[in-house]
Amino acid sequence: MEIPDELVGARVALRHRVGTRDGRPLLTDAVGELAADGAGVVVVRTRRGPVRVERSAVVAVRAVPPAPPRRAPLAAVVRLEGLCADAWPAQVERPLGQWRLRAASGYTGRANAALAIGDPGLPIAAALHEVCRFAREHDAPARVQVPVGSPWDRAVAAEGWVLNAAHAKGAEVSVLVAPVADADLPPRLRIELPPRPSAEWWRLAVGGPPTPAQDRVLAGAPDTAFGLLRDEDGAVLGQVRAALVADHVHISTLEVVPAARRRGHATTLLAAAGAWGRERGARWAVLQVALQNGGARALYDRLGYVEHHRYRYLVPPT
Repeated sequence: MEIPDELVGARVALRHRVGTRDGRPLLTDAVGELAADGAGVVVVRTRRGPVRVERSAVVAVRAVPPAPPRRAPLAAVVRLEGLCADAWPAQVERPLGQWRLRAASGYTGRANAALAIGDPGLPIAAALHEVCRFAREHDAPARVQVPVGSPWDRAVAAEGWVLNAAHAKGAEVSVLVAPVADADLPPRLRIELPPRPSAEWWRLAVGGPPTPAQDRVLAGAPDTAFGLLRDEDGAVLGQVRAALVADHVHISTLEVVPAARRRGHATTLLAAAGAWGRERGARWAVLQVALQNGGARALYDRLGYVEHHRYRYLVPPT
């Protein structure tokens, strides 16, 4: 049958002949992204691998919705949340059982929220009371960070805590991962990845010299690089921060100066940060992006990042 051109690149269900039995055709379905492979063959990229089908064997084809993302095992979510917290150290951190109470003078939501994963060693209501007490002690908002759909998400919500909808950066966040790879720097550009942030890096990141909280959060992880991308004249085009945590490189503080945007510099910075991590043993890159940041999410999707899980911020009811 004729396959419409508009289906190439789409996710499809493709029925095709695979033989005959007792004079009747044997049919099977392949579901995945459709690609052309010459004039007489198409390929369906299924979850189990590519399936090559002669066009003459195709019986029917139709577009189907995107596959729902596979949910990461809870143990993997807990591990990755812990690694991301290690890569983004708060100015003050105190354990509450397996929870982590954190404060950083208001700098970023992550560093000023209790990471609620594991057993807090107390009933949930009592643990949340400790979260509020710690927040008052450090003049911080009472806020917890919980993986969406986790037992701790449900338990905290059952105590009446609600989505932190007023959080300016976004109360719901996607945690994305991708394999790390070598990076090829475009001609006439150079990137620096020193282990300490320069004054130029700080100016782009926070507008000038850092506060103690900013210095702790951004420069407090033990194995970190502070990338600056420059043109052939030495002008700064953008920046990135990469922190090595176990077999992951945590990427953050990605910024391209306004005059240099839409030229692929963000892609270059991400690739350089990933390659830096790979040289030090990282197998995966991980980053966190608010769901409301559609532009950044589209970029990461194009670069092969996939969602591992989501987390959200919950606060006491008003």
